[in-house]
Amino acid sequence: METVFDPLRRKEVALTPEEQVRQWFISLLAEQMEVPLPMMMSEVPFRLGEKKLRADIVVWARDLSPMMIVECKRPSVALTQEVLDQILRYNRVLDVPFIVATNGQNTYICKRTAEGPQWLPSPPTYAQMLEYYEQYHHGRVSGA
Repeated sequence: METVFDPLRRKEVALTPEEQVRQWFISLLAEQMEVPLPMMMSEVPFRLGEKKLRADIVVWARDLSPMMIVECKRPSVALTQEVLDQILRYNRVLDVPFIVATNGQNTYICKRTAEGPQWLPSPPTYAQMLEYYEQYHHGRVSGA
């Protein structure tokens, strides 16, 4: 089986179609969005009640709180309401201002606001995410 080095887990992992999308998005986070590698983690475990879940990628703020969750699907999986519902369930636990769904062909980035979800036309930089995160978690984005 073909493998790829995951810079976040620091090991070789099986190169499945979903993993290929995950590695592509990690490089987009690092190169285009300027997220430092130490501020990202893949395959992040957490619990929703008794259910054990895992987020494909989490981007952390400077205070090491989660700031963005990314759900990666293989290219053949459509980004449907079911996928969005999955991410929203995750966000009940993680409470992040940025939510991403991607299958490598389509990518949707949502910023949570007091008025509801705002779909972003382009990926924000890490600095932009941090600035919004500070407002979001310190009560300056009411109702988000």
